[in-house]
Amino acid sequence: MQNNNNGYPSSIRAWSTVAILMVAYVLSFIDRQILNLLVEPIRRDLVISDTQMSLLMGLSFAIFYTVCGIPLGRLADTRSRRGLIAVGVLFWSAATAACGMARLYWQFLLCRIGVGVGEAALSPAAYSLIADSFAPERRATAISVYSMGVYLGSGIAFLLGGLVIQFASAQGDLVLPIVGEIRPWQSIFLILGICGVLFTLLLLAVREPTRRGAGAGVAVPMSEVGAYLRANRKTVLLHNFGFAFLAFAGYGSAAWAPTFYIRTYGWSASEVGIVYGSLVAVFGCLGIVFGGRLADRMAKRGRSDANMRVGMYAAVGAIPLVALFPLMPDGVWASVLLAPTVFCLSMPFGVAPAAIQEIMPNAMRGQASAIYLFVITLFGLGVGPTAVALVTDYVFGYDEALRYSLLIITLGAVLAAFVLLACGLKPYRESLARLEQWSAARG
Repeated sequence: MQNNNNGYPSSIRAWSTVAILMVAYVLSFIDRQILNLLVEPIRRDLVISDTQMSLLMGLSFAIFYTVCGIPLGRLADTRSRRGLIAVGVLFWSAATAACGMARLYWQFLLCRIGVGVGEAALSPAAYSLIADSFAPERRATAISVYSMGVYLGSGIAFLLGGLVIQFASAQGDLVLPIVGEIRPWQSIFLILGICGVLFTLLLLAVREPTRRGAGAGVAVPMSEVGAYLRANRKTVLLHNFGFAFLAFAGYGSAAWAPTFYIRTYGWSASEVGIVYGSLVAVFGCLGIVFGGRLADRMAKRGRSDANMRVGMYAAVGAIPLVALFPLMPDGVWASVLLAPTVFCLSMPFGVAPAAIQEIMPNAMRGQASAIYLFVITLFGLGVGPTAVALVTDYVFGYDEALRYSLLIITLGAVLAAFVLLACGLKPYRESLARLEQWSAARG
């Protein structure tokens, strides 16, 4: 059975590809987010501040993830996407394992840079694979299912991380051959690295779909890519930064939510892992798939700007929630409000990359996706967690003020996202028309 009559891969093959890529994304986010649950033991053993910790969480990873993403995105437009992903998984898994052997802050920092370099290979290639596996009216849903990896990975990182921390702490320090004595938190990174290396065998089941669209598979000169982006600069800027502000709020709150529970409500790391991990896994997945399905349904009804519009709706829904959950008197009520907060903040992150695929020629999709990831990762992941830490350390000056830092940073970011995405609706429609003209000119 085919997806449609236009020669796309069969539904089984297409969705199998999405499932395998989603597992890769899950692993990447477990490796990326497990750090958020290990703030206190790492701070203690490395003797560092919240701000230094935030650099490990975000900026050290994000800078190299984004810088390497653009050349890797260009490779994804012309080379084997499966091979590119396999090399990336091996690299970031080795770097994750190396985090488990770090003894000093600078060593940990270098390992986190390695994780960022490896993970930069995944999403531009994955978006391109999925876009060539599904017809346009199904892409937002397919990319949203792939993007569930963000929330499954984060949720599993917190959920299993909390249980593993409890178990590992009970075992105490371990002595391993060659590595020597390691702390419980270090053993977690070693285990994750080994799992990633073993996963690469599953990528053998992914088959490259035929590239589709004008210029598919042809290396377009950088000058032409630059000219096309400049012609669509208003759309690209409003899209990228609108969604980046939502990522800023999402990453900033996710990075510090576990510590928020611990400092504000006196919860243990294992309790936070189970509760917050469950919220992220369940409501993050529901939100991102709902966003994709909503966009596809709106598109079928004639809303050509559906992908952008869903992002705007998500910002509207998140505004009152991010203002209230940090102020709740106990952890139970904070969790009740965090559930819809996670749902709303997750809604846009399948439709955002889908929007990029719709306005770019095939030969530029990987590069445009890499630029989008550059902006949302550098700004969202790189700056979001650090912004929260800076407000805590230098505006309020005491650890227990974290709840107010979360409120200020996330509310401001969501408001900015709403304004930018609302302003981007008309330029986005103009970019869709411009692509039709470009494709017609190419014949």
